[in-house]
Amino acid sequence: MNILILGSGGREHALAWAILQNPRCDRLIVAPGNGGIGRVADLADLDICDGAAVAAFADEESIDLVVIGPEAPLAAGVADALADAGIACFGPTAAAARLEASKAFTKEICDAVGAPTAAWARFDALDAALAHLARVGAPIVVKADGLAAGKGVTVAEDASTARAALRDVFAGAHGRAEVVLEAVLRGEEASFFCLVDGETVLPIGTAQDHKRVGEGDTGPNTGGMGAYSPAPVMTSAVEARALREIVQPVATEMVRRGTPFRGVLFTGLMIEDDAPSLVEFNARFGDPECQCLTMRLGGQVLDLIVACTEGRLADAQVRWADDHAICVVMAADGYPGRYATGEPIGGLDGFEGDSRRMVFHAGTERRDGGYVSAGGRTLGVAARGDDLRAARDAAYGIVDGIDWPGGFVRRDIGWRALG
Repeated sequence: MNILILGSGGREHALAWAILQNPRCDRLIVAPGNGGIGRVADLADLDICDGAAVAAFADEESIDLVVIGPEAPLAAGVADALADAGIACFGPTAAAARLEASKAFTKEICDAVGAPTAAWARFDALDAALAHLARVGAPIVVKADGLAAGKGVTVAEDASTARAALRDVFAGAHGRAEVVLEAVLRGEEASFFCLVDGETVLPIGTAQDHKRVGEGDTGPNTGGMGAYSPAPVMTSAVEARALREIVQPVATEMVRRGTPFRGVLFTGLMIEDDAPSLVEFNARFGDPECQCLTMRLGGQVLDLIVACTEGRLADAQVRWADDHAICVVMAADGYPGRYATGEPIGGLDGFEGDSRRMVFHAGTERRDGGYVSAGGRTLGVAARGDDLRAARDAAYGIVDGIDWPGGFVRRDIGWRALG
């Protein structure tokens, strides 16, 4: 198969790494990719949100399957354009991707099927949102109703923080002047990943992410500072309940509405007393959760993606090893605020990854025979182990061998599970 992956981050490097382990892959192109991905796959300079351009490129390059990594091409309808051109695509249509692209739409779907989630209200004017805040008070969750690269959410413990977040949204900081206000859910958060090909749902793994920039889960939200899989809080009973009460009813409702979801459904959950409630849906693999999942799944990732694309999930099975994986993000000093780029990163050329340890590139460029930083979250250092502690120790051992004075990591990834 000739395969095209759309995206340029650590998630796309992890998908490329897993797909290349499968002998069904004859040629792999990643657009636009990054410095690290360019060492293992061909790169293409392509506007990945232009559906017509992607379809034309796929036709020219005899692409058999397009895998859409990030959320923006999904919301832009790239999957629709590929379907119209008769090109197989892993990723939902724009209408189905509204489960991620619109917080209000997701809440409406949950209300329609009775899925457990936080009480909510939607506003398209600042004054009305402030009036609602004055009535209900804090703590409260403020969500920009649109794509915000994982950063358009503020958990406000006091009213002044909530007011500032609302003004930020309505000033256009996250692209849309619409907001969802939610009650705060309490418990432990986890991510549940399923492949969906309409009404058939196949669980493919669980993970826990560390969104906050600082150790002990403090400081501002980021795109993710690290993750580990599996998530201990996602017991078999909790997973079964999440499937029964949230994922399956939502998949069925999307079919009923004529907008079936096909792709990977990332279900963010809050679990309290073994009862899961929906925090959010994403219509793609998470980052850095994807790095953990691909480490554990290996080359079967491609087989599962193809089965999903062809509507054969009912016959597919996931072969799990009894192991654990962790991904530690190396970020540029200052992230998620202002940070420098173009800084040399040493220790990468001599590193030879394997099925148990990898360095996934998220924001690097190749320059003068080496790597330089080109983004906030720059590297994802991933490792597998027989238990989480072994995986963590292996990952931090790799981190300590990377020479980048301008980078930093959290040293406590996995602390909830390890104590």
